Amino acid sequence: MEIEVKSQSDDEIVFIVRDAEVPFINAIRRVAMVNVPKIAIEDVNIIRNDSAMFNEVLAHRLGLTPLVSDLDALEGLSLPEDDDWEEYSNGIMFHLNEVGPKVVYSKDLISSDSKIKPVYDTIPLVKLKDGEELNIEAVAKVGYGKEHAKWIPTTVCAYKQYPEITFNEDVEIDYDCAQACPRGILKSDRRSKKIKILDIEDCAMCKSCVRASDNGYINVGFRPNDFIFRIETDGAMPPKEVLLKACDVLGEKADKFIRFSEEGGSK
Repeated sequence: MEIEVKSQSDDEIVFIVRDAEVPFINAIRRVAMVNVPKIAIEDVNIIRNDSAMFNEVLAHRLGLTPLVSDLDALEGLSLPEDDDWEEYSNGIMFHLNEVGPKVVYSKDLISSDSKIKPVYDTIPLVKLKDGEELNIEAVAKVGYGKEHAKWIPTTVCAYKQYPEITFNEDVEIDYDCAQACPRGILKSDRRSKKIKILDIEDCAMCKSCVRASDNGYINVGFRPNDFIFRIETDGAMPPKEVLLKACDVLGEKADKFIRFSEEGGSK
């Protein structure tokens, strides 16, 4: 199996996996979404809320506010499988005490740990009118995406099989089929008497070009064992960390299954 990173940024990574199978690639996708730990607000104690927003809605907004959850932030925190995870005091405390008129933003959340804070400062939480007060205590804990969407570390985690475009040399060149491509990856070059492929990896395999060709000049398929994988996060975790952690978790699950099989399935 070969892996080639095509692009990487603070919140997105795109890479190509060659000589792999669909079950393995899909397992990585699923584990990255639901089995990688992330920090999010879990318990909310609303001391006072004079705003027009219901307590439940406000608590939901707080829970979905992305918090820094890189490896340094996660170190030392309890996981859901730990016995002390449910204790109210066992987490990162956040305080919010504001008086209107103003819009309360995520930057107004005061954390007990300087390295664990909202990823973005400008997420609006609630609007307070003149004289309205909001006083909240909240606890952030580590969790998994399989329990709630707020703990899903990825906003996009998807793959597609590597596209493959071929031409039928036994028929006349159909230049018009290139114009049907919605992504503009095909270009008619009448001077060299061929259709150029500008970016094969951007092909969505929609086959608009195939349907536009009357004589079957162009064919769109895919390589069955090559994949283009994309992971995007909300900024809480670097996408590379999500991928590496997902691989570690999948490896641990595989080892556990092997031990279970070797022991005769007794446990």
